[in-house]
Amino acid sequence: MSSGTPISAADPGAKLARPAPPLGGFNATVLRIEVRRLLRNRRTIIFSVVTPVLFYLLFGFGQSYARDRVGRGNVSAFIMISMALYGAVLATTSGGARVAVERVLGWSRTLRVTPLSPSAYVAVKIVTAMVLGLVSVVVVYAVGLGSHKPSMPAGIWVATGATVWVGSVLFAAFGLFLGYLLPSENVAQVNGFIIMLFSFGGGLFIPLSEFSSTIRAIAKWTPLYGLNQLVHAPLLGGGVDWTWVANLLAWLVIFTAGALWRFRRDTARV
Repeated sequence: MSSGTPISAADPGAKLARPAPPLGGFNATVLRIEVRRLLRNRRTIIFSVVTPVLFYLLFGFGQSYARDRVGRGNVSAFIMISMALYGAVLATTSGGARVAVERVLGWSRTLRVTPLSPSAYVAVKIVTAMVLGLVSVVVVYAVGLGSHKPSMPAGIWVATGATVWVGSVLFAAFGLFLGYLLPSENVAQVNGFIIMLFSFGGGLFIPLSEFSSTIRAIAKWTPLYGLNQLVHAPLLGGGVDWTWVANLLAWLVIFTAGALWRFRRDTARV
């Protein structure tokens, strides 16, 4: 006879203990599958990569003001950084918001029977979205470098590009939150509209100096404001304001907490 206590019909409430996996189930295999699924979505890639490149070529390439000096570079460099940020925001938000489709397919409920924890699942989605964001940043910077229009020291190329990419994690979390908050048929339209509002509100398309003091005061509380200031800081010089970092971190906490909350509610449904 076995020394252990068998599970029988007499004890229907008994369950086999299943040890929790390391890191809540976050691993390279899951990440690789998610990245492949995202990169196969041509519509998302084209929208996230081609749009910012076209905007850069339209506003920062052939215009007469492109070579005017700004900080430690020129206007073309400033616009290239802005469009790289816009592309990274589009890419990471779209990557995170794909969970809306997975909800329709029942994938969220399937996760209830896997050892993947909510925090690990959110982490996988955020890292996957960051891969697409990196592609967008690299393409915009490559086009800018090939055009020979942007002028700034080599160190600033690296610093601004890295800041754009790392900072875009904010919108990977936002996309994930949005994907769990909205139905799949609405998420794309709402996503595009909200990102456009964030871009104008954060001064990405039009400098906030062009607006009234009231609008500038409101803009400082929007999600893209702090990140937009941080990515241009190496080019403009003058240091970094702590309120920019606080803005970025506060919204990152809000969006990540929102994504975890919605994920738990979604997977808890019967």
